[in-house]
Amino acid sequence: MAMTTELGEQKQLKEVAGIPLQATTVDNWSQIQKFEAKPDDLLICTYPKSGTTWIQEIVDMIEHNGDVEKCQQVIIQHRHPFIEWARPPQPSGVEKASAMPSPRILRTHLPTQLLPPSFWENNCKFLYVARNAKDCMVSYYHFQRMNQILPDPGTWEEYFETFISGKVPWGPWFDHVKGWWEIRDRYEILFLFFEDMKRNLKHEIQKVVHFMGKNLDETVLDKIVQETSFEKMKENPLTNRSTVPKSILDQSISPFMRKGTVGDWKNHFTVSQNERFDQIYREKMEGTSIKFCMDL
Repeated sequence: MAMTTELGEQKQLKEVAGIPLQATTVDNWSQIQKFEAKPDDLLICTYPKSGTTWIQEIVDMIEHNGDVEKCQQVIIQHRHPFIEWARPPQPSGVEKASAMPSPRILRTHLPTQLLPPSFWENNCKFLYVARNAKDCMVSYYHFQRMNQILPDPGTWEEYFETFISGKVPWGPWFDHVKGWWEIRDRYEILFLFFEDMKRNLKHEIQKVVHFMGKNLDETVLDKIVQETSFEKMKENPLTNRSTVPKSILDQSISPFMRKGTVGDWKNHFTVSQNERFDQIYREKMEGTSIKFCMDL
């Protein structure tokens, strides 16, 4: 019985400065805030379900100059420490990162205001990937359905309300995306869009190569494009999370890599939900110059 209540407690979110986060993360907050970034760190930043695993695999392939064997030595979630991750007694993301040799590639879902200050102080490189809010919501809904350590999303109708009110892990999509977009010129930030990656992956990969200060020839670039296709990654046990126990990610409910498409929201949003969402979107994103593509 203890196990179920413990899991039940784990599923509860706690807040830091109004942002809901997993309880274990909040319990470890002081360690996370004291994290010591280094000037040669590259931090992959995303709102959940915006192509995190995809950009991780791309960055990893670039880092290893397209050497597939080198990229296949470790499952993806162990390659780039997740800064705010904490689940005792396992080593936390901070501990894993601290034990890692430089140059480090790290990742986070934190909004700008919650990032450990040393990242700004050390002028690290940030790679941000944004995905349109509607597809993000659909993907997050299915992810919370199969993720056994996050709160149950309830029905789609219920989740729609939870998402627009920002009561999901890592807080509101609107503030997250706006926060990173507004500071993109003040720091070394490469800001990419999931939809652009879907439209012309090679072009976006070239931007990342350049940003990482690498020089790769055409054949290597083409190989990376091929290896990081959704179909290829969905079949790859090192990227599709198939090694994660069912007690944590139950892929019989929904696969971790579900569709990876643009426009799947049309299969979920009702006409009235869509109209209401568009209205809320206009209010929340007023005054920001960011433009999203909702359909390819």
